[in-house]
Amino acid sequence: MTAPLFERLRTHAADGGIDTDELSLTVTEGTYRLSVAGDEHAGLDEDELQAVLAEYPDYLEEWGFWQTRAPQAPARWAFLRWVEEADDAAPPARRRALVDGVSQTWGQLHLTVRLDEEARRTYTLRHVDDADTPDERLDAHTDPLDARWIAKHDDDGRYRPLKTAPTLQTGWHFSGLNAAAAVQTIDLFYPATIANRYREQHGDLDVTHWAETTERQTGIYAVTEELEGEAVDWVAEACCEDSQCLKRREWDEDEDRELSVPRGDGRFPCREPCSLVIAAARKWTMLEREEEQAYTLHLTPSEKEQLETLLRAVAEGTAGTVREADVREGANRYRTRFLRAKRTDQHGRLDADDE
Repeated sequence: MTAPLFERLRTHAADGGIDTDELSLTVTEGTYRLSVAGDEHAGLDEDELQAVLAEYPDYLEEWGFWQTRAPQAPARWAFLRWVEEADDAAPPARRRALVDGVSQTWGQLHLTVRLDEEARRTYTLRHVDDADTPDERLDAHTDPLDARWIAKHDDDGRYRPLKTAPTLQTGWHFSGLNAAAAVQTIDLFYPATIANRYREQHGDLDVTHWAETTERQTGIYAVTEELEGEAVDWVAEACCEDSQCLKRREWDEDEDRELSVPRGDGRFPCREPCSLVIAAARKWTMLEREEEQAYTLHLTPSEKEQLETLLRAVAEGTAGTVREADVREGANRYRTRFLRAKRTDQHGRLDADDE
């Protein structure tokens, strides 16, 4: 046990006592009362206290990390405890597990914490799809700020307007991070998710529903207030399911009407419709102002099925995965070009009759 660690322990004991991770310490008129791992020691002077603590190095080291070296912001502290399941194991068992490493998933991030050769915690972060990929095959990073540009584009180089979309690019890893750098990196990949999950767990998550969100819109976005009822369900289905966003939706149309769309399975909550949803809803509001018209289309049963397949493929983002030679697939490029040549005019407009 180092002298600085012992002094910090004494200071905390004098400032109100210690009671954490099966370690309890109080001081009264210069004598100490220590409870550790269920063993009670009373009437100790400083030398005796130091001698007894030396018999419980794991408890002392864990106290030193969580109370003096880990980030003390409540949300970050609680998150790091969750990562290594610290509340489910006594310090000795916890530190044994950390030798091999303990991992958790946060969105598309795979986070591992382990003890290095000097028994200090070190954190590694990578994409979940690269969890088993050797470090030498990935781009190495140590600066948390690098997460900003990694998160900016997907694997195909396309800009990601939504940070929590399930399109985070692969091929990188952060290694050798300390606790503070680890949570900073995660916050840059997924802003506010650590804080919002903590607030939710403590009943402090302020949810703003659709009606309230759209009521406060101004300028060109004020029209979104027109969308209500079933149209709000369509908005959530289009933008907020797991295939589109890793957050778990907690907002509804208002406090009285719950949306029929699944909320999602994400670990971190979505407290209000995001700016991307509002921007898209502005366009849908304008489109919903149009009156319906009836059209007569002449299609074979296979062509009708193909149009339905195309809708699904575009909506799910799978159209680009269809092989060019596989003309059995309705979303095949050549088969679609054949349908266009047959059923549209030279401007690509459907050959349909107004009723």
